[in-house]
Amino acid sequence: MISVESAHYPVFASSDPGASGKNNEDNYAVSSYILSDSDPTPSMLAVVADGVGGHQAGEVASSIAVEMISQLIAESDASHPLATLEGAFHRANQAIYSQATINPTNAGMSTTAACVWIIGNQLYMASMGDSRIYLKRDERFYQLSIDHTWVQEAIESGLLTREQVRSHPNAHLIRRYLGSKQPSIPDFRVNFSPDEGSRNAAANQGMVLEPGDYLLLATDGLTDLVSDDEIQSTIGRYSQEDALEHLTKLANSRGGHDNITIVGIQVPDDKLLIAAPKRRKRFILMLVILFIVLLTLLGVWMYQMYFWDESNGGAVLPGSTVGISAPTNTDTVISPTLPLPTSEFTPGHSPTPPPSDVPSEDTQVPATYTPWPTSTTGP
Repeated sequence: MISVESAHYPVFASSDPGASGKNNEDNYAVSSYILSDSDPTPSMLAVVADGVGGHQAGEVASSIAVEMISQLIAESDASHPLATLEGAFHRANQAIYSQATINPTNAGMSTTAACVWIIGNQLYMASMGDSRIYLKRDERFYQLSIDHTWVQEAIESGLLTREQVRSHPNAHLIRRYLGSKQPSIPDFRVNFSPDEGSRNAAANQGMVLEPGDYLLLATDGLTDLVSDDEIQSTIGRYSQEDALEHLTKLANSRGGHDNITIVGIQVPDDKLLIAAPKRRKRFILMLVILFIVLLTLLGVWMYQMYFWDESNGGAVLPGSTVGISAPTNTDTVISPTLPLPTSEFTPGHSPTPPPSDVPSEDTQVPATYTPWPTSTTGP
């Protein structure tokens, strides 16, 4: 992919250390691209990571995750999004674990990661840990990602209810993260319903974003202190930039015990991009249709110029002759001759003009150009 300056969807991001005075161990990045010189389909990537570890090791882990994932996505051609995301998570996991074993001050460091990759208007995502991905669509608010925590597993197994989770002592015990000795397994489920099932949730990858959709990525410094209903109402009430500021202030007013990082992506109401695969198919179809039309017009022009004799009302094959009978009251016979091209005059024979719907040789089809907006990379 080719890096560009502006995103094709408006995006705002913020990261706040919180009110507790702890070091900010969150990291995020937003990057924008087009697929290639020959394919201007826009693409954008947003990654949020929440590091864990003492002596600023958490900040190191989250930084490695964001940089590694962003780099490997940028080097891809976007032809296999899920395989590329999986490879990027694996490489980030290996890099973090390697740094933790080499440098004693980074021992045990790890990080969560939540990632959305939009190609055209198709959404792909992956996550590990408890940093979340939300989607606001119309009046509904969905937590698309699934927390990888002890309490989430307890909910799924029926040991806890959702009302018991927030105050549970194991609420922040993460079960899946980057920096593990074991191979990382990113979660590819796109969850529209708690009861949707893993297979159906995974099938939602590549879903088409609709006008008015709003994507939000956030670390648990926000979601621990601000409910999903409050996040939804804030997004609906404020502008994109003001919404992120308001949510950060709300979390800090309730203690701000952790870092607060938020990325918001708005799909404009009046902009619906064609999904990348459909765009390529339509472009190829248009080229085929244009070629057929031009070939047909060329054939008609050549037929009328060289094979049609209006004086006899029929076609004349090359090399053939036409006999024309003289009036019956004379003995004169006109010798057979080949028909002259219609562009020249012969006595008693008017030239046949080319049909008006056939383009001349000077006709040029004007080129078209579709500008694509571009994006900025987050810090």
